[in-house]
Amino acid sequence: MLAAIDIGSNGIRMQVVRLIEGGSFELIDYQRAPVRLGQDVFSLGYITEANIQATVQALNRFRGILQHLGVPRLRAVATSAVREAENSDIFLDRVAQQTGIAPEVISGEEEARLVHLAVSKAIDLRDKYAVLIEIGGGSVEVTLSHGETILSSESYRLGTVRLLQKFGSVTDNLLAFSRMVLEYAELARQRIDREIGAQKIDLCIGTGGNVEALGMLRQQLLRRRSNDFITLDELETLVETVGLMPLQERIDRLGLRPDRADVIIPAGIVLHMIARETRLRQIHIPHVGLKEGILWDMLPEALCQRPPRDQQIRASALRLAQKYQMDLQHGRQVARLADRLFEQSECLHHLGGEERLLLEVASLLHDIGQFIQPADHEKHGYYIVKHSPLIGFTSSQQDVVAHIIRYHRKDPPSLQDETFRSLPQRDRLTVTKLTAILRLADSLDTSRSHAIKELHLQPTSRNGWRLMIEGEGDLLLEKWQLRKRKKLFEDVFGVSLEIV
Repeated sequence: MLAAIDIGSNGIRMQVVRLIEGGSFELIDYQRAPVRLGQDVFSLGYITEANIQATVQALNRFRGILQHLGVPRLRAVATSAVREAENSDIFLDRVAQQTGIAPEVISGEEEARLVHLAVSKAIDLRDKYAVLIEIGGGSVEVTLSHGETILSSESYRLGTVRLLQKFGSVTDNLLAFSRMVLEYAELARQRIDREIGAQKIDLCIGTGGNVEALGMLRQQLLRRRSNDFITLDELETLVETVGLMPLQERIDRLGLRPDRADVIIPAGIVLHMIARETRLRQIHIPHVGLKEGILWDMLPEALCQRPPRDQQIRASALRLAQKYQMDLQHGRQVARLADRLFEQSECLHHLGGEERLLLEVASLLHDIGQFIQPADHEKHGYYIVKHSPLIGFTSSQQDVVAHIIRYHRKDPPSLQDETFRSLPQRDRLTVTKLTAILRLADSLDTSRSHAIKELHLQPTSRNGWRLMIEGEGDLLLEKWQLRKRKKLFEDVFGVSLEIV
């Protein structure tokens, strides 16, 4: 069995499933606790003691259920409210100490990846361009994908609880509330419009509890048969109809939970605004979300398969390289040579598969800063990679990649650099080792002729190593550059390096 816990801005949810034959799962238990962390964070900036205790109480109840069911595998994640809380470290420590459950704070991009994974299991996305709209309490994730590959993902601070905290109740004046939300969201709308561009979209998909509630209201109020989709016209009608109802009537007449009844209108307004940019008239509702994405992400490991993240990370890095008009032939050549150097120097660096992937992505993107300016392009590259989504990486992994790019030429990693000093010691060491390898790999394609076909990095004595290169021509420029840039490799690994 597997379990997923989603600590969101409008509630805490747990889903427990049993693995079944064929590599899927069936629902065993679902629990929800109405703890609105976003109400604290989006108004006060921190999580109050009352809500810390409410979270602890909810998670202890969940833990009791997990122990009773004998669930061996659990992943708990927290989203925008915990991500933004000033006291998030204290909150996470208290929760872990008092419940034994250690939540992982995920980025908006990781949240979008997990939701997309769940959607891809519920809807056939093959060969289709799709826009996924995840409406949460604190943020809205908008994802553009082609098939099972995410092309881009953006997180916007347009979550329903956040909008309520900012603009107050909608019942007094629906028209004024709608206008304020749309004006507030205008910049996001423009960014979404630019991201989609002229691309013809095949599917518009909405996820999240509010979207599912709107599908239910489509059946209930508009007398439609299905809750698996909603048209834009129907969505507009529902917002107008429900928005004019007092809060208690939404609860009594429509059967909405109190913590759903107040946020359903901002959810509908934002969903309609974004869906309109796809130029489609219908929004699919697959009835899956973050919880299911977490479970699908856990499944390969539970079945002793390789987690399917590498392909998504590579696709995301490639799209970023194309966006900033990189020389992809050079990037791919450097990545290939860096991988060979990594493999042949394993006894020096003692790093593993995760670090190998970090090096591959850093190598592919090492010159991305030239889009801004060739001079000091390593610094520009650091900024671009630091602040662009690399879907599939954690924020700490992305930090490592950005720092490798920062130091791939000129200055070596140094504790004099505040951003490098702020990294955990383990990550600083990883950056330093992988930078030393990337510098050699980049030197091997100095001429941009892709002349190097093979290389052999071998020990010759206790502290002596030799790098032999094979390729077209005399390779004088590459050998000259290697001799200039080999010092970091020698210093980091305590060896002398002969170039042949």
